[in-house]
Amino acid sequence: MTAPRVNIPNPFSVPELKEKILFTLLALLVYRIGAHITVPGVNAAATIEFFRNQSGTLFGIYNLFVGGGLSRATVFALGIMPYISASIFFQIMGAVFPTVERLQKDEEGRKKITQWTRYLTIGLAFAQGWGVSLFLEQLPGAVASPGMGFRVATTFFLTTGAIFIMWLGEQITERGLGNGMSLLIFFSIVESIIPATINLPEYIRTGALTIPKLLFFLALMLAVIAITVAIIVAARRIPIQIPRKVMGRGRIREGQKSFIPLRLLTANVMPIVFAQSIIIVPGTMAQFSNVAWLREMSAYVQQGSWVYYVSYTVLIVFFTYFYTAIVFNPMDLSENLKKQGGFIPGVKPGQKTAEYIDHVLSRITLPGALFLSAVAVLPTILLDYMGVPFAFGGTSLLIVVGVALDTVQQLQQHMILRQYDSFMKQGRIRTRGRQRLM
Repeated sequence: MTAPRVNIPNPFSVPELKEKILFTLLALLVYRIGAHITVPGVNAAATIEFFRNQSGTLFGIYNLFVGGGLSRATVFALGIMPYISASIFFQIMGAVFPTVERLQKDEEGRKKITQWTRYLTIGLAFAQGWGVSLFLEQLPGAVASPGMGFRVATTFFLTTGAIFIMWLGEQITERGLGNGMSLLIFFSIVESIIPATINLPEYIRTGALTIPKLLFFLALMLAVIAITVAIIVAARRIPIQIPRKVMGRGRIREGQKSFIPLRLLTANVMPIVFAQSIIIVPGTMAQFSNVAWLREMSAYVQQGSWVYYVSYTVLIVFFTYFYTAIVFNPMDLSENLKKQGGFIPGVKPGQKTAEYIDHVLSRITLPGALFLSAVAVLPTILLDYMGVPFAFGGTSLLIVVGVALDTVQQLQQHMILRQYDSFMKQGRIRTRGRQRLM
């Protein structure tokens, strides 16, 4: 008895999909090459030495998202972060100012906001580039010829690099596979994980990491990844009913039953990013300041203390509700449902529907916020307790898993669409002895 054959779909068998994948890989290759070209006049060895002990500071977090470009002082040192910051700024503006909110709902308005986001990205990149040039001059042995010429040249190179990365991300989104901005961050994080993976045999040989610890770490990582995937795709389904409707000229739209999926992690990874950005500020400021009370405060909120973990958890829960309120508007969803003639069984359309959706969303946001806190805090506590010589951050994990899932889903959608098109072209229906093409 022969085993049944399992047909694994080949993405490269679809010409359009093959072009998208190859274009995406080529764009990512260009991005990673640029992330290793040092800015003229900078000694990369001096900057790398400074960043060795910056994993828990603002510089370390930023360096993680740009794939180590900041520690090497490359032309892509700013990465995609100026564009991300500009996008978040306009998201918050939409929740505060009704004019911006109206623009976000219109096609032409979204084009305007996209253009404004690009302009703001350039401004942020210029300001950050100037700040980086001043920062590099403060590092001993990092700059050969400090001065106004170096600052202007460095700001120009960094701003140009940020603009090129923004353009590259948009090209990946338009012509490639997946969200370009997310993929750039994804590969930056993956590249930072590779050195620790390569050094595992050396850690074991020197005794810094034992085999039981390594096995426990791998089991922990697999368990966290599995739970993360389950939570990311988890959603609360709210049933909706669309009644039967006469469309005119004898056309009738039959009644339908559907649902509204409310994701458990509507805010995604942003609460962790916001919480990290705040909790590491005291330590970063104390590092460059001689103020006594600031150094004492940074000692209390240093990673490893119970104050750090409690504050970190509270901040994540707060920003989960805050960011969810920004990106999700129950009133808009209620109005759109009312325009379609749909309703939630047992709930009046309009304001009552919005209140019901908001109530459900508030209830499911809490377990999502607690999960984010657990992913961000527990791995750090366990690895600190075990003395593992490398980091395993919840932020990196959520970004990597989320982007990977989104990219795989888009790949599957392209494959399904291709199969459907082939079926429509090749399918035949027999009618009274004849064949009719579909």
